[in-house]
Amino acid sequence: MLKIGLYIHFPFCVRKCRYCDFASYDNIQYLMPKYLEALKSDIKRWGALTGEVSVQTIFMGGGTPTFYKYRQLIDVLETCQKYWNIDGKAEITLEANPGTLDFEGLKNLRHTGFNRISIGMQAWQQHHLRYLGRIHSSKDVVESVKWCREAGFDNINLDVMFGLSNQTIKEWNETLEKAVDLDVEHISTYSLKVEEGTPFYTMLNQGQLNLPSEDTERQMYHLAIEYLKSQGYIHYEISNFSKPGKQCRHNLIYWHNNEYIGVGSGAHSYWNGKRFANVSDPKDYIEKIQKNENPVQFIETVNREDEMFETIMLGLRLTEGIDKNEFFMRFGKKIEVLYKDVISKLKYEGLLIEDEKAIKLTERGMDVQNLVLLSFME
Repeated sequence: MLKIGLYIHFPFCVRKCRYCDFASYDNIQYLMPKYLEALKSDIKRWGALTGEVSVQTIFMGGGTPTFYKYRQLIDVLETCQKYWNIDGKAEITLEANPGTLDFEGLKNLRHTGFNRISIGMQAWQQHHLRYLGRIHSSKDVVESVKWCREAGFDNINLDVMFGLSNQTIKEWNETLEKAVDLDVEHISTYSLKVEEGTPFYTMLNQGQLNLPSEDTERQMYHLAIEYLKSQGYIHYEISNFSKPGKQCRHNLIYWHNNEYIGVGSGAHSYWNGKRFANVSDPKDYIEKIQKNENPVQFIETVNREDEMFETIMLGLRLTEGIDKNEFFMRFGKKIEVLYKDVISKLKYEGLLIEDEKAIKLTERGMDVQNLVLLSFME
């Protein structure tokens, strides 16, 4: 039976962060009830379309899924359980913002089957949280983790960000220390990317952002690697660290370029040799589902050559690299033969390491990953 992941998108936010370019919105709460019904209808539709598959992971992201009431989130999970074959040991993740959680609701979520919580901490210092547009305080983060533990969650992730405007090395180090002090199983470290269409993009063009230099940003990244590894976390993907056995199984589906279904406005899927994305406007999504129309806005067929490149592109994000035997089993070709000249060149430049089992980036290669991928593309 084919094993897949399932992503469910909730596009609503209490307040949209200044850096966010995801398909998420504030001030459209009036659509939330109708969107929930459309979401459940789409889950049912996809359950029939996919047939006999085994769902290994469910990830409810956003936006802010916990902007909804807990009973509504449980209703969505129960809809998945009704129309899909959910593996008994499936990883079921819920993204949450501190300030939208409470203990009683978390207990109900855990009892229903949610077993992983991903909390957007982002920074420890209140002035950075304010500048990012977050609605919570560092106290809320501590309280949220405490409630999750008491509710029975033994798999908690914290998202943290570096490369912020006016952020110092000392502040970044403090954020990492506070995250570790909370003894969570997983920490995701993301460098701020100023994306077009965000308030930060406008502020940058107006000279209102004082971003760190590239050297300082890289120093922050390597500080995170060194410190988190010293605290017992495994650096298993460019931006992600976990305690042993607590890697994010849902994201590993993406990084191994395996199949997944995305449900909801703006959600992406990789299924049956095609990549496609739903309309990003929640109102358009609701209307299409209500009319029994396909909400897909974009679709492309992935040919064999593109699939090989994407498998390399995503696999090199993992510190364990690309398993040479898995690549051969999937494509019937040896990666070390197919890309012999490229691999030799990158090894000579100190950007790749190759052993009997895998091909992976060096520490320096991780810093210039885009150049490595460009070599494979050429």
